Amino acid sequence: MPRRLMWALPPVALLAVFFLYPLALVVQQSFQPDGGGTSLKPYADVFASDAFRNALWTTVWLASASTAGCLLLGFLLALVIAFVPFPGAKAVARFVDVYLSFPSFLITLALLFIYGSTGIIRSFQFLTTPWGVLLAEVTYFTPFVMRPLLAAFSQLETAQLEAASSLGARAPRIVRKVILPEALPALAAGGSLVLVLCLNEFGIVLFTGAKGVTTLPMLVYSKAILESDYPGACVVAVVNVLISVGLYSLYRVVSRRAGA
Repeated sequence: MPRRLMWALPPVALLAVFFLYPLALVVQQSFQPDGGGTSLKPYADVFASDAFRNALWTTVWLASASTAGCLLLGFLLALVIAFVPFPGAKAVARFVDVYLSFPSFLITLALLFIYGSTGIIRSFQFLTTPWGVLLAEVTYFTPFVMRPLLAAFSQLETAQLEAASSLGARAPRIVRKVILPEALPALAAGGSLVLVLCLNEFGIVLFTGAKGVTTLPMLVYSKAILESDYPGACVVAVVNVLISVGLYSLYRVVSRRAGA
């Protein structure tokens, strides 16, 4: 047996035992209704339910809106950090890296101190609405867009900016004609990653306690834990995985083209 194959076997075996096997069990369970046997009935029941269609729509629009908000806010903040000289700019850029390690529920908990029932603005229960979930996701995921943007801006030649400025171009035109074209690959890579993460976000939706906001991960939780409908939960999980894998593949393609 070649030496390379021998070294590859242990990680492949661990991947199969701890990831592929449980995933295969989920897929298998999605074809096994409570009455026994193997059929497509769990899929038919889930796809025909209003709860699934509403959860799918909520997941898609929340993820899309959060991604758009992160792209806009992340681009503006990265512009300021990279091109507007101010004291502590490097420290802020380093803090972005540290922020990426924060758990999502921590940011939501911080927002609860402002908009929660015992928060500073407790008369306005903002976080219990879909817009509260949107705010929390934009707040948490914006640095995931800023990080590749700051890396792209650091490679931008200042001579291009100086030449454009010397020719009389104002700041908005420089951003539109010089900076934005260079930032597009990083924006695409960061936006693709944020879209995948938002589609699978569970902690933010759970911690906000938003009424009527049921995403696909929340539907898996409610079906498995609250309703004990394990085939239905597995069906929703399989759909969520397929969507995520498809978007992750898109993210990898965009990242390779962006050189990220």
